[in-house]
Amino acid sequence: MPCRLRAASLAAALVTFLVGGEVLAQCTAFPAPGVDWRRCLHDGDDLAGADLTGADLRDSSFGRAIFDDAILVGIRGRRASFTSASMIGTDFSHADLTLAEFTSADLTDARFVGATLRRTSFINATLRGADFTDANTLEADFARADLSGATWIDGTTICAEGSRGSCRPMRPERTGEISN
Repeated sequence: MPCRLRAASLAAALVTFLVGGEVLAQCTAFPAPGVDWRRCLHDGDDLAGADLTGADLRDSSFGRAIFDDAILVGIRGRRASFTSASMIGTDFSHADLTLAEFTSADLTDARFVGATLRRTSFINATLRGADFTDANTLEADFARADLSGATWIDGTTICAEGSRGSCRPMRPERTGEISN
């Protein structure tokens, strides 16, 4: 009898841990504000236009997913992977994207206003026209990323056409010069 009681107690403890703890994310839940998609696989999903405001996407994978014009304001996306995703016009304002992976993603016109991008990888990403106003980019990797036309963290500097890997400020236009 004591062995049966120990086995039953162990099984009850395991069920309590799995159901009552933070282990079960809502990976099959529909996209919605505040959804818990921690440690979920959504590679290739079409989430264009989705509103995931405040969602928990930590440690999840969205490789080759489509997020065009999606709202990801205030998400928790620490260590999330968006490799090769299409995220044109996506709003990541005030999101925590520490250690996130955007390698080869298309982030044209994306908004990262006030976002935490510490140690985030944008290697070979397209960031044309993106807005990084007030973003924390400490140790972010922009190697070979296209930053043409992006608004930099000071909110006033616009990256020049051909800015790759770093933001080269546009030169002001010279007017009123006399040419010979």
